[in-house]
Amino acid sequence: MSMAKKPFAIDFMSKRKFAVVISATLILVAIFSLATRGLNFGIDFTGGTLIEVAYPESVDLKSVRSTLAEAGFKDATAQHFGTSKDLLIRIAASDTEGSSEISNRVLERLDKEAGVKLDMRRVEFVGPQVGDELTEQGGLAMLFALIGILIYVALRFEYRFAFGSVFALVHDVMITLGIFSLLGIEFDLTVLAAILAVIGYSLNDTIVVFDRVRENFRRIRKGEPVDVVNTSINETLARTLMTSLTTMLVLLALFFLGGEVIHSFALALIIGVVVGTYSSIYIASASVLMLGVSKEDLMQVKKEGVELDDLP
Repeated sequence: MSMAKKPFAIDFMSKRKFAVVISATLILVAIFSLATRGLNFGIDFTGGTLIEVAYPESVDLKSVRSTLAEAGFKDATAQHFGTSKDLLIRIAASDTEGSSEISNRVLERLDKEAGVKLDMRRVEFVGPQVGDELTEQGGLAMLFALIGILIYVALRFEYRFAFGSVFALVHDVMITLGIFSLLGIEFDLTVLAAILAVIGYSLNDTIVVFDRVRENFRRIRKGEPVDVVNTSINETLARTLMTSLTTMLVLLALFFLGGEVIHSFALALIIGVVVGTYSSIYIASASVLMLGVSKEDLMQVKKEGVELDDLP
């Protein structure tokens, strides 16, 4: 509460050119990684078979991967799922074998290697056609979200604010995707959902700052646009930090305690919250200043005849 009572006086905008250079570098690295390494798409997008197997005791991943490679599944991935006794195995789609044949052959080989009858908890199959449709629809979902935001912010504020908010959102999405590409983390439907959630979170933070910028442009009579934006960011900083910190506590709990199912989802949101908080201060606001917004652009237009109507 004391943080909210004491206004900050940080000159954020004096560092905006340095921040733009940092962001441009990160985006270029992200584009390079996406162009050369691409994303490690999960079977949601590529198609394949997902098998969940339960062991009676802890199992070593290296020995499982070696067993799968010897059985002819060289591209298979195996990871612990919740506990060290549970395994999640992903196998790419095959032109010669169906999902049931693949799962039976995998279980038979793992049973033989473990020396006991293992428990197969589930088998899921996603066809390549479904994967292609999900990839296309996921990309369209992000594109439509950005277009809708552009229209909404342009109607609510001014077109320069709309471009500023979209620059910030593209910045957040590109850096998040770039980190997933660089680290080779699997990109599945849960991560796509997290990316869309990042867009919503970042936009909410940006709208709060823009609201205060518009209000201060109308309220503060003296001062340059840079000073008005600095004042607005400082006035909303306590709210921004509190929201980000409380959100981060939940996401860290999900990341460390939520299990493998939502691990990538939580990681994408953690990256998005950090980058989104930074971009609402430096990218969105700095973009608006670079586009030349001024006090005259945000002053309310007086309707003709209002003053005459108010006269007795």
